[in-house]
Amino acid sequence: MGTVVQFVGTRRVEVVETADQPLEPGSVRVATLYSGISAGTELTAYRGTNPYLTRTWDEQRRLFVPGDAAPRYPMAGWGYSEVGVVREVSSDVAGQPGVPAVDDVVWGIWGHRSEAVVPAAKLTGHTIPPGLDPLAATFARVGAVALNAVLAAELHLGEVAVVFGQGVIGLLATRLATLSGARVLACDAIPARLEKATEFRAVAAVDVRTASPAELARSITEGRGADVALELSGNHLALHEAIRSVAVGGRVVAAGFYQGDGIGLRLGEEFHHNRVELVCSQIGGPPPRLAGRWDQERMNRTFLTLAAEGMVDPVALVTHRVRVPEGVAAAYELLDRRPGEALQVVLDYTED
Repeated sequence: MGTVVQFVGTRRVEVVETADQPLEPGSVRVATLYSGISAGTELTAYRGTNPYLTRTWDEQRRLFVPGDAAPRYPMAGWGYSEVGVVREVSSDVAGQPGVPAVDDVVWGIWGHRSEAVVPAAKLTGHTIPPGLDPLAATFARVGAVALNAVLAAELHLGEVAVVFGQGVIGLLATRLATLSGARVLACDAIPARLEKATEFRAVAAVDVRTASPAELARSITEGRGADVALELSGNHLALHEAIRSVAVGGRVVAAGFYQGDGIGLRLGEEFHHNRVELVCSQIGGPPPRLAGRWDQERMNRTFLTLAAEGMVDPVALVTHRVRVPEGVAAAYELLDRRPGEALQVVLDYTED
C-alpha cells in the first residue's frame, strides 16, 4: 500500500492509503524520496481560491467560463516537485535512450505520492545531474518558474531589477537575475526573507512596510527608475508598486498567481503616464520571442545544471522536512497561517 495527499475541502488535507498500481507498458515505477509543497499554486487549492474551483476552463477557446467547475474536492495528488528512485522499468522501454534505469534518481511531476507509475516519456532525460543533492532536484519546476520570469525580463548587464516577493520563487529569481548581470533590489515584508535575499546577492533588501521600492529605485538610478521589475508575490498592491518602480518604457514581468479582484492596481497612474510594458510569465510556455529555442524541459534542466555547478543553492531554502503522514496537515497550516516561519517545506519519504 502507498499513500497520497489530497485536499478534501477548504483548508482540509488528508493522507490516504492507495492500492499498488500495476506497471503498465511504456512506464516506470518510482518510489518518492522528496516532494516539495508549492506555497503558491497549491495553497490556492488548499484555501479554495483557485479559479478552477469556481469556473470552467475552456481549453479550446482558452477562456474561463461559467459552468460546473472541475476539479472538485477531494483533489488528490497535487504537487509538482518530486524526486524519487526508479524501482522498476517496463521491458518494452528499458534500455531506450534517455529512459532511466532501475536505481536511478529522477525528478518529475507525479504529485505527493509515496510511489507512482509514470509514463517513461515523462521521465526521459530526467536523471538528476551527477553530484546533485536529490533534495535540490525538488526545485526543478519552481526553479524553471523563476528562470522563465527572468528570461521574460530580458535583462542586460548592468541593469537594475526590482524583485517583488522573496518567497522561494522570488529568491530564486533574485539569484538568477544577479547571475544575468543585474543589480537587484529585493522586496518583501518578512525580515528573514530579506536577509536570505542578500545572501542570494541582492544589492539591497527593501522592507515594503517601511520603504518605497519605487523611491529607492529612483534614488540609485539618478531619478530614472529601474529597468525591469519582476512581481512574484501574487499581490495586486505589489504589482502596482512594481509598475511604479520602473522607468519610462520600463518592463514589468507579472509572474505571480493573482487571486480575486485587482484591488489597489491603479492603471491610470504610472502605468499610463510612463508607458510601462506589462508582460505575463507563466510556466506553460517560454517568452514568445524565445519559443524557438527554449521550452519547459530546457528551463528545468538549465536550473538543475546551475544548481549542480554551485551557481545557485536551492537547498538553502529548505526550512522544513516533514514526515508523511504525521506532519502533512501541520505543514499546510504553517504555510497558510504563518508564512514568515517557512520557505520551502518538503515532504520527506526517505525512511520509506
